Amino acid sequence: MRVLVTGGAGYIGSHTCVALIEAGYTPLVLDNLCNSSPVSLDRVAQISGTRPQFIEGDVRDAALLTGLFESHDIAAVIHFAGLKAVGESVEQPLAYYDNNVSGTVTLLQAMQNAGVNRIIFSSSATVYGDPASVPIREDFPLSATNPYGRSKLMIEEMLGDLHLAHPDWRIARLRYFNPVGAHASGLIGEDPQGIPNNLMPYITQVAIGRRDKLRVFGGDWPTPDGTGVRDYIHVMDLAEGHVAALDYLLKNEGLFTVNLGSGQGYSVLQMLHALGRASHQTLAHEIVARRAGDIAECWADPAAALALLGWQTRRSLDDICADAWRWQQANPMGYAE
Repeated sequence: MRVLVTGGAGYIGSHTCVALIEAGYTPLVLDNLCNSSPVSLDRVAQISGTRPQFIEGDVRDAALLTGLFESHDIAAVIHFAGLKAVGESVEQPLAYYDNNVSGTVTLLQAMQNAGVNRIIFSSSATVYGDPASVPIREDFPLSATNPYGRSKLMIEEMLGDLHLAHPDWRIARLRYFNPVGAHASGLIGEDPQGIPNNLMPYITQVAIGRRDKLRVFGGDWPTPDGTGVRDYIHVMDLAEGHVAALDYLLKNEGLFTVNLGSGQGYSVLQMLHALGRASHQTLAHEIVARRAGDIAECWADPAAALALLGWQTRRSLDDICADAWRWQQANPMGYAE
């Protein structure tokens, strides 16, 4: 069964391709390579024995999508393609609305024209804004504090409207918390361009010597050690969550929304020390001013995903750090090597 994976050469997309192949699905990857490398798909082939078919292109290209759906028997779409840096979204809001929102509209129109009505959307915990309490449940109020988060929320609402108008659509909205780690082989992992926006690749780059120290944004948050607390989920657990959602959509009608998180919060310093243990180093850091828009703590209540999909995280913080460090050691400069 063929599944179109938009953004499938990226960090989460490439790991999901591995999980799809292991589950017996055939991924077809569409990616414009603006923040990814086709080398990741060569590595997927090394891991799985199967190289996903790859089409270089953009979800905003309606003619390309029309031809793609006409020439391939696609059963469902997993939609990762999108820009994802919060700070950049504040500086370039139109680029984010064009790429994320307009791109999704174009994709949905092409799906509708082709009679393909199953989609899994890569949403984010950013749609909860600054939650009043933790752990966060799916029925919490929704808001956004930046254009990136707002684009995710807009797409969620768009999918809700689509399902209301066309109840035959089968839609999963998966709200990720903080994906980290790498495939246990060390062959694929997170390879950010430039200075990492996310915590874990920044820490591993400090450990490998590409950065001199970690800058910790705020040491006076109302948390046990004063640094921000987040829910970190192993990227392979996250990938397997997409397979569980796909299995569900193939058997059930409707629209559903679930958190994909571990249900456990770890602070920035806990993550730094955990990676230090994995790499047998003491990693340098400094406390700097808080970042605008940051929040003190954020972690999921993952009970709905367990009840609906039978899914929960299986990998520990030690697994996360061991796998992230294995990837970084084997690929000091990422896929560029």
